[in-house]
Amino acid sequence: MTNLLDFSYEAQPMRVVLRAGASVAATPGEAERLGLRRLLVVCGPRGAHTARAVADALGPACAGLHARARMHVPVEVADEAVEAVRTAGADGCVAVGGGSAIGLGKAIALRTGLPLIAVPSTYAGSEMTPVWGLTEHGAKRTGRDPVVLPRSAVYDPELTLSLPVPLSVTSGINALAHAVEALYAPDTSPLIALMAQEGVRAMAGALPAVADDPTSLDARGRALYGAWLCGSCLGATTMGLHHKLCHVLGGTFGLPHAETHTVVLPYALAYNAPAAPDAVAALSRALGTDDAPRALWDLAGRLGAPRSLAELGVAETDLAKAAEVATGQPYANPRPVTTDGVLALLRAAYAGEAPR
Repeated sequence: MTNLLDFSYEAQPMRVVLRAGASVAATPGEAERLGLRRLLVVCGPRGAHTARAVADALGPACAGLHARARMHVPVEVADEAVEAVRTAGADGCVAVGGGSAIGLGKAIALRTGLPLIAVPSTYAGSEMTPVWGLTEHGAKRTGRDPVVLPRSAVYDPELTLSLPVPLSVTSGINALAHAVEALYAPDTSPLIALMAQEGVRAMAGALPAVADDPTSLDARGRALYGAWLCGSCLGATTMGLHHKLCHVLGGTFGLPHAETHTVVLPYALAYNAPAAPDAVAALSRALGTDDAPRALWDLAGRLGAPRSLAELGVAETDLAKAAEVATGQPYANPRPVTTDGVLALLRAAYAGEAPR
């Protein structure tokens, strides 16, 4: 059993604003508070309309809009964005959108040291972490550096109203994955446990409400609240097998980020459950169940999310390679990670059968 009186915890030095309309109303004030006068706004192609509203709100402080973010942050995309920052003479960056946009903002911060403001439009949680990721030659590299942690995160429920229900669901379950792994991380703590349980409770309750009424600002706000807590857990702890598998599947096989997390999470939790009874008990309390892996699998199915790797386009013949890559280097995990064990996990996830 974990010794709750033996831990360390480092608070992340950032400011959080959560209110309806904040993306336009609060972002200029956050930039002014940081002393920034020329900000490049970055986003993905599909998020350009929303990002333009933020850019317009910045007025003369906007140095341009760069709508070239891509999933998993290919290194060539990061190179192009850094050049855009230098050409614009920007003294900071505002990333508007989901994990791809915020990931690109972090890549800019990593390369240039410029401060970053995050305006998330999904529930991925990257805005709360000092974790960066870049994909090159089919492999995704990740690392931690305090320079990539956004100085401010502006949460606006109105910004998520256009997020389709299927993506809202998978993005929300992606957030749940951060809290799940934080509960059994080697550097967890009592504060993390509280945040993780509250984050799971809030997100698992909000997602059905979002699916029932996608226009509900209350449901969208509660989902952002859950995303903030789950993302904070991600930023403060070391992730394990689940996140490693998702990075391998995304970086090597090009699978969509949130959908991959949604599919893999119940199986990764079931794999680790025998070695993490305290974490499973905490999750069970937050989810109101006696079978946390099955509850997560049921939640995804009830809300129409994918539940198998086959649905995401993985070939069954790729599973052995994924297992080999995922076990190629050691990393923290409550249960020993073996190639045979991970391959069995991936085969179950490929078939989409209920986790056991």
